[in-house]
Amino acid sequence: MARNLCNDWRIAEHSAEKWTYPIANTAATTMSSRLLAGVTDLEPSQHLQRLPEGVAPLRILVVDDEALVRKACCEITAGMGFVPLSAGDVPEALAVLQQRPVEMLLLDLKLPGGGGLKLLSVVKNLYPEIGVVMMTAFASVSSAVESMRIGAADYLAKPFALDELTSVLTRTSQRLHFDMESRQLRERLRTQTGLSGLIGTSPKMEEVYHILSKVAHSTLPVLILGESGTGKEMVARSIHMNGSNASNPFIPVDCGSLVPTLIESELFGYVKGAFTGANRAKEGLLAAADGGTVFLDEIGELPMDLQAKLLRALQEKEVRPVGATHAVPISARILAATNRDLSAMVVQGTFRKDLYFRLSVVNLKLPPLRDRRNDIPVLAAHFLERMHRENGTSHVFSEEAIRLMTEYDWPGNVRELENAIERACALSSGPVLHMADLPTQLQDFRAQRTQEARSSITHDEFNPAETSGPAPIVSIADMERQAILGTIRQLNGDKLMAAKLLGIGKTTLYRKLNEYSLAEKKSSASRA
Repeated sequence: MARNLCNDWRIAEHSAEKWTYPIANTAATTMSSRLLAGVTDLEPSQHLQRLPEGVAPLRILVVDDEALVRKACCEITAGMGFVPLSAGDVPEALAVLQQRPVEMLLLDLKLPGGGGLKLLSVVKNLYPEIGVVMMTAFASVSSAVESMRIGAADYLAKPFALDELTSVLTRTSQRLHFDMESRQLRERLRTQTGLSGLIGTSPKMEEVYHILSKVAHSTLPVLILGESGTGKEMVARSIHMNGSNASNPFIPVDCGSLVPTLIESELFGYVKGAFTGANRAKEGLLAAADGGTVFLDEIGELPMDLQAKLLRALQEKEVRPVGATHAVPISARILAATNRDLSAMVVQGTFRKDLYFRLSVVNLKLPPLRDRRNDIPVLAAHFLERMHRENGTSHVFSEEAIRLMTEYDWPGNVRELENAIERACALSSGPVLHMADLPTQLQDFRAQRTQEARSSITHDEFNPAETSGPAPIVSIADMERQAILGTIRQLNGDKLMAAKLLGIGKTTLYRKLNEYSLAEKKSSASRA
């Protein structure tokens, strides 16, 4: 018989108290109408965790056999920014799914007309893209495991606090948006690129695009800052190609890979006979650009004496070739880049302050890839499409591989991502790229995350409360016993799940439990 859970919903009076509902009494409880009005009058801006701005609203179907529970959940989801729909049983839910597009499902386990697990199975077969969150007052590890096995995204055990519900819904919606984007990328985003080859639609990249659009048509120097592999040269090329001097040369110079004497002759040029081997005069790159752009990469590696010469060239708009007695005018725009902290180098005295201010009229800082994770699927699709054009082979990433790539920090940034994808395509045995095809560092990252998840289960068992004296010595056998019994206790007695999480066989687990039982019996007998 349906229980009147919703009559026990309570709203705190604008305080830090959580909005929860306890398990209802079996008998109907008489409640004042003020409580139900409190649900209706809830102000989302004060009480609810709303979905992030810029995220398209999702339609969520609330399926519960109690009308007041449905109403409360619809009020909450609407306040969060969802578009709620509701159904009271399995047939009604199926009818809604046939008539209306739905992206999420908040589903009660116990339903008339067929259980929630049955509806979950039907939904994952007919609409596998729908994200499902199960909720029930009859929580058990077995029902949770079965729900996850069928395809539920998350699980809520009644009673739950309001912030638990909103957190689960927010997490599921974000995961759903991610899955939807990754599927769409394989179909329609493979050939789409950003400004002059720049790729990304994250807020941080939008900031980069905004600055680029402002500086592209000027001749001001721009200092591009960012970690190695973030695409500093590509940004410099974008500034050049979108400016008024796009038809003129773009000349990159790697200041970190040339010896000081060679850098000077490359930038400023030299005359015939200026040094041994100078059999003919050579025009410097600053003059050869002739209205174009010179990109000084790794400017932080430039020696101090050359910094002074570069500063004079930028101020006077002319250079003096090595061995020459006259100056040559220059009209090139200067773009510089570095992965070092030039302001700190100025303080340390290893970089000229006046040159720093001359180069950094406009500062453009590129975000590392870990700060724009939403762009990783877009970049991955772009690299796969490029390799398809070059090699004629088509590849796609599995959902699990994309998730792992999005969670990884990528210390080498876009360059490391590109190399990882090239390696995966080269070693893959089929068109679908799985986690096993990814490089070693990602495999190690995955193993570390798995180990951390397992260790968290027994963390409390191995970390007793701190005391003023030294920690007691515990034998390995006792630690093993604490780990096994603690895991079983936290899983409410589910021995099979405990064995899986601990990484041991079920036979080993039962043998250990029998040993512990015999030891306890012997101990009791000796005390008697």
